[in-house]
Amino acid sequence: MHNAQPWRFRYFRDARTFVLFADFDRAMPHSDPDNRGLHLGCGAALLNLRVAVLHEGWHAETRLLPDATDRALLASVRLTDPAGGESDLGALYPAIHQRHSSRYPFEETKIPEVLREALGAAARSEGAALSFPTSWHLQDVLELIQEAEARNITDAGSDQDLTRWTHVDAPSATTADDGVPQYAFGPRKRGGRAPMRDFAGHRQVAGRDAADFEQKPQLALLSTAHDRPEDWLRAGQAMERVLLLATLKGLSSSFVTQPVEWTDLRWPLRDPVTGTGFQQLLLRLGYGPKGPSTPRRPVTEVLDIQP
Repeated sequence: MHNAQPWRFRYFRDARTFVLFADFDRAMPHSDPDNRGLHLGCGAALLNLRVAVLHEGWHAETRLLPDATDRALLASVRLTDPAGGESDLGALYPAIHQRHSSRYPFEETKIPEVLREALGAAARSEGAALSFPTSWHLQDVLELIQEAEARNITDAGSDQDLTRWTHVDAPSATTADDGVPQYAFGPRKRGGRAPMRDFAGHRQVAGRDAADFEQKPQLALLSTAHDRPEDWLRAGQAMERVLLLATLKGLSSSFVTQPVEWTDLRWPLRDPVTGTGFQQLLLRLGYGPKGPSTPRRPVTEVLDIQP
């Protein structure tokens, strides 16, 4: 959430193994009190590591939560000889550097069904489910998002998290190394039904434009069968795999996390047909401008190399 980058990696040369740790100093105590969103973000970073390992010609032998006594230790990835069968995952590597959240209006062009099915298959391969709400379910989802946004406006805790992780004085990616800078806020929403978080909050941003967004937003719900830390990590990997594939297929994307930040609004998001699954997040997908690159922490802060 909010480009907090709450992860740390350690690489052991002799064992050819990466380990992934959660950085709880970068948690959001109000918006993400159980660290579910933190696990999602770390899962996305883990997926990127697996993709890079495959791209470099290795196989990524991955274990989630390898030590039950250490809650910060989220995963280990051991590099082994290529085993084959994951070429489709390694092929996503170019998208790692291309994918950025786009908080700009998208076209009304419908995403082809064959592409929706491919995105769903990408989520399933990581142990999650992806669905595209339509008709009255979409309307219900949009109303839940509006309810969450209304709560956030008057909620002091939400405002504190937003203020900490957004920068209205960051004109470029070199000004800060985390969070959402003002140049990535996108325009203020003037009209349309697409759900867009206003990262400016109550603050004024000089020269910021306003724009009309989609009347028929295309949202995707990502869910898991259970709601444990390992499921959050799987959901994070599924999220990133979906986003990387979407990027390669010419789609732009942004996150819609407002309703999953409120416990009582998560459950009503579920698929009304099956009535099962735990909703982990919402994605907004479509054809439109690519988002700008946002800051990244220095490698020395996120990677420690050991003998």
